[in-house]
Amino acid sequence: MRTRDASWDPASTAGGGLPRIAYGSGAYVYDTDGNRYLDGSGGPAVFCLGHAHPEVNEAIERQLRRVAHGYRYTFTSDPLEELESLIASACGPALDSMVFVSGGSEAVESALKIALQYHSARGEISRRRFIARRRSWHGNTLGALSVSDFSARRAPFEGALIEASFLSSVNAYRPPAGVAAADVAEVCARELEAEIERLGPAHVAGFIFEPVVGAASGVVPAPPGYARRVREICDRHGVLMLADEVMCGTGRTGTFRALEHDGVVPDVMSIAKGLGGGYVPLGAAVYHRRIAAVLDARDGGPLTGHTFTGHTLACAAGVAVQTIIRRDGLLDHMRARGAALRATLAAELADLEIVGDVRGRGYFIGVEFVADRATRAPFDPELGVAARVGRAAKALGLLIYPIGGNVDGTRGDAVIIAPPFNAREVELEELCASFVQGVRQAQAGLPSGR
Repeated sequence: MRTRDASWDPASTAGGGLPRIAYGSGAYVYDTDGNRYLDGSGGPAVFCLGHAHPEVNEAIERQLRRVAHGYRYTFTSDPLEELESLIASACGPALDSMVFVSGGSEAVESALKIALQYHSARGEISRRRFIARRRSWHGNTLGALSVSDFSARRAPFEGALIEASFLSSVNAYRPPAGVAAADVAEVCARELEAEIERLGPAHVAGFIFEPVVGAASGVVPAPPGYARRVREICDRHGVLMLADEVMCGTGRTGTFRALEHDGVVPDVMSIAKGLGGGYVPLGAAVYHRRIAAVLDARDGGPLTGHTFTGHTLACAAGVAVQTIIRRDGLLDHMRARGAALRATLAAELADLEIVGDVRGRGYFIGVEFVADRATRAPFDPELGVAARVGRAAKALGLLIYPIGGNVDGTRGDAVIIAPPFNAREVELEELCASFVQGVRQAQAGLPSGR
């Protein structure tokens, strides 16, 4: 393989700065210049079985030889019904209704619409408001963007977004001011109830949150007890609980539903990314049977969907991906191996002063960088520390997912590591070695007196 130029900035798209991808194989991707990269983040936690898995490719080819898509108002299909059955089985008996879409933003948009339609069907048309959290990301469609706290991505669209309420981020490493880490779950749960009461329960449609916050915060699991308290509060006030599991769900954290870890069932759940493994665009809004009963009785079903809802080829890819994951016991493997992977990374990074926190669940790992370990003060954003780490890792042949602004939207540096569920041991060892070396190089390259 060719030697990579360590000064090249692969994050830049100006002047053709990105390499041109040629092909992928397993955990690796190759560019047209002959460079090989270990895909240590699965893109944005998408490629859960790596690239060019022969069984998935064969399933796609087999379906394509038959028909690409049967339009949903004309036909059902075997792949559609098989995928529905696989998801319902993985979710448990309550979450057995779903709308298939083309990705995560559409899945969240559909979840919001299902919540609004449910309240309308019950005659509670005043329930229009959504509550979300700071440092969360739910997607790029206008509705999903409206409930996202990502200032750089929201700014060009302010004034056209729907009004939403935003609560404190739920982060034990960075608790709200004056709150001890052990009290974060209860304090933040009370904040939700206080906002519902301030608005008036009759005006609140739903609370949307990521059980493990991904792109906006750098893999932040909610502390123990938080999700259960949220469930109690939502039930008490007739507010729907919407779990955005686009990034953290479909097995990424070691259970099909990320909220399984917390022993909680949401009313509506958005999934994508690992659902189809990146082979064909695919997502879904999955909702509780009691919601389905209301929608079916009043409107004949959910009033959301698109031309490509339930796309036959996409569903065939999803069936293949989910069948392999289940057959090969990959979730059980990740639950055990993920903890060891985090422990290895934490141990190897322990002597690096810029590493503040190593966290996550399963094969969903976040590493946060700080200017001062004792105070947890973030770096000056002008230094672009996460981007430096990303560049150093890529120069070593490792792809990770850098994040900026994870503390307050402007300050903060973190990266996401999300290897394929079926990564081989030698590949995980390579990931750890290259990442640690990249962090060391990034730290050494920071200006003195930073």
